[in-house]
Amino acid sequence: MTDKPARPTTVRLQNIIQGFGRSAALMSAVDLGVFTAIDGGADTIAAIAEAVDIHPVNAERLLVMLTAMELVSRDAGGRFRNADDVARFLVADKPTYAGPWMLFNNPQGNAWGRLTEHLRAKDLRVMGPIDGFTVDDARAYHQATYSIGMGAGRRFVKQVDLSGRKLILDLGGGSGAYCINAAQAHPEIRAIVFDLPPVAEVAREFIAENGVADRVAAVGGNFTTDDFPPGADVVIMASNLPMYGPEMIAHVVQKAFDALVPGGEMHLIGETLDDDRAGPIGPAYWGLGQAVAETLGVAHAEADCIGYFRAAGFAEVAAIPFIPGTLTRIYGVKAG
Repeated sequence: MTDKPARPTTVRLQNIIQGFGRSAALMSAVDLGVFTAIDGGADTIAAIAEAVDIHPVNAERLLVMLTAMELVSRDAGGRFRNADDVARFLVADKPTYAGPWMLFNNPQGNAWGRLTEHLRAKDLRVMGPIDGFTVDDARAYHQATYSIGMGAGRRFVKQVDLSGRKLILDLGGGSGAYCINAAQAHPEIRAIVFDLPPVAEVAREFIAENGVADRVAAVGGNFTTDDFPPGADVVIMASNLPMYGPEMIAHVVQKAFDALVPGGEMHLIGETLDDDRAGPIGPAYWGLGQAVAETLGVAHAEADCIGYFRAAGFAEVAAIPFIPGTLTRIYGVKAG
């Protein structure tokens, strides 16, 4: 006699539907400074409640949720400890603190709540809200992304051998994090952040703050339509892959190939789906997010990106994990 398969329940579906509560709990914990308080020694419900100035009952409610989400752990004595990633990225004043980026996502909840309305939109654009960015918009956005951008820039410089390279062109480079790290690691390198004019203005602030303004410039322009600054032997396009559809990514990769000097290389770093397009969830999320922005952007698979590079004429094309499960680096060389 064989065992009957377990009868499905609604538990998994309910957990997904209630996911907004998980993100709200995390953002509130960051906003209140719960993880910072725990790191500072306030490790009981009473101590945490006092440290972040909330009622002990609400502290208990929040900490139960954070524990269930494995963001904190609780020992037999009722003392809390931050999970390793929380301790690294969500404790204020640490150089790796990413709290501003977590909180920057908060207003998006309202837009996602109208996803059905956005999915019914048929007048989709090449570019989303960033096309209308003011300097203040750009500053708010990149102050939020700066910490994680600098971490990615440091990772790039460690992962990629830039010795002997002379000029980096970073397409949509935002705060300039990749160029800043490259210039700091390689005194002989110059770099250009090529982004929308309001973003370029803000990038100059970050570049100056990091002491590399003598070798890193920010040039205003739209990389989807404008000519690229000439002479680059490295082109980077990072963390804006899902913002554009296949035709536009192929177009930009071709422009990069044409602009590179012989022997130059391109690195496209983005959230990529597996080739069966069944995940991971992160790239799928960013792709669906473009419905909220009402653009033509989609999630791209690794094989798609490899195809863009090969069609443009790049050689030695490869897909290399950048942050496993989240970001892939697609690489190609313009033969000399």
